[in-house]
Amino acid sequence: MDSAAERLGRVMERIEKAARRSSRNPQDITLVAVTKTFSFEHILPFLQAGVRHIGENRVQEALSKYQNPDGSRRVAGATLHLIGQLQSNKARKAVDFFDMIQSLDRMDLAQDVNRHAQAAGRVMPCLLEVKISAETTKTGLDPEKLNDFLAQAKTLSAVSIKGLMGIAPLTKTPEEARPFFRRLRQLFEKTKLEILSMGMSADFEAAIEEGSTMVRIGTALFGSRA
Repeated sequence: MDSAAERLGRVMERIEKAARRSSRNPQDITLVAVTKTFSFEHILPFLQAGVRHIGENRVQEALSKYQNPDGSRRVAGATLHLIGQLQSNKARKAVDFFDMIQSLDRMDLAQDVNRHAQAAGRVMPCLLEVKISAETTKTGLDPEKLNDFLAQAKTLSAVSIKGLMGIAPLTKTPEEARPFFRRLRQLFEKTKLEILSMGMSADFEAAIEEGSTMVRIGTALFGSRA
């Protein structure tokens, strides 16, 4: 079996080639390793190999893997991203533990995050998840409501919208996902925000070529999930 360093190296090489093809600097692309369902012991070699950003879908799973009994983190130096749908009743824990919430998708949730961040004495970096697929299983803000949401978000003193996140529909080829990435990039360019998080293991090269600055990769690093 390939080592963690070898797997990470191959993914980084693919990121670099995709960036070069689109005349971009590979250093402008952030890799978020999606660790859902994988044990801490499985993930640790990748952290030792250089992974610096971790993405988890569920608050409770992240706490069980990455929090010590005394409340401190097991992954000092790593940036933790919540990339899955966030329920309002988990907002306080998410604010207390994660460095970024990528799945902000409605104003009532933004207000909950803002309230908990104020209580914690911090400003919470967030990405706004935009629904770019018609699939009923996909969540996110209606693109038509993006401008209104961003205007309202400016009134939230403890929430900082850093960019947009989107999930393309499941397609047979990365090329079929490309129009969805292009649409999100066009929306992103109008916002003047910093981060565009799009692209996963099956399609991240097309996403990079279409302007992604952050890719969320699990299977290509860790292998298939049980």
